[in-house]
Amino acid sequence: MRLKDKTALITGAGSGIGWQTAQLFAREGASVVAVDINDNTGMACVAEINDSGGSALYVRADVSRAVDCYNMIAAAEANFGKLDILFNNAGISHAEDDDAVNTSEAVWDLTMSVNVKSVFLGCKYGIPALQRAGGGSVINTASFVAVLGAATPQLAYTASKGAVLAMSRELAAVHARENIRVNALCPGPLRTELLMKYLDTEEKRQRRLVHIPMGRFGEADEIAKAALYLASDESSFVTGSTFLVDGGITAAYVTPE
Repeated sequence: MRLKDKTALITGAGSGIGWQTAQLFAREGASVVAVDINDNTGMACVAEINDSGGSALYVRADVSRAVDCYNMIAAAEANFGKLDILFNNAGISHAEDDDAVNTSEAVWDLTMSVNVKSVFLGCKYGIPALQRAGGGSVINTASFVAVLGAATPQLAYTASKGAVLAMSRELAAVHARENIRVNALCPGPLRTELLMKYLDTEEKRQRRLVHIPMGRFGEADEIAKAALYLASDESSFVTGSTFLVDGGITAAYVTPE
């Protein structure tokens, strides 16, 4: 088991990447603190882990609020004695996110609060816990659009993920001598509910797929496996990385015929 005797906190654990990562980390021996704002999906995630013989705790949190982020870290330490892995994964992509002209200030502020402030707050309260544990791994979910930019306007989302990428690099440099690694996990387009609600026709999906050299969308469990590597001791010399898991989309914008 690659995470035996470790405690991992995962935000956005009620769906998509977060759900798959919580299940995988538990199978690999970690005690999991599953954090979400949706009680039904968060508790379902924990129930599946516990029913399978793993160890998990559900904590409800609005990750854009300092008190909730403080409480989720406190719950991890109170219930499992320490925190070794912090996966700041929760995020949103707003349906009304567009270009600079058409994106409202309210959509911009909400996106920044959920996607960027949450990572800051997770690290604000989580890094001291990792310090108390003698070190650990921070994984922040960014996106391929933090590197490439999005062809379909989603300015607030793209800017927020760029901020997560920059924040991760600086935190990696600041805490490298403390045995704390910080990496930005950058998924490509995935077959998740978050993306598929926008690509709701075959024409829209094909228009996106033409840009992915592998010719398919990624799956949430593939990103979970990348997160497992970053969480485990196998990545002990990996910090400050832009860890792209994107089917090659940032390597070649248009796939040759």
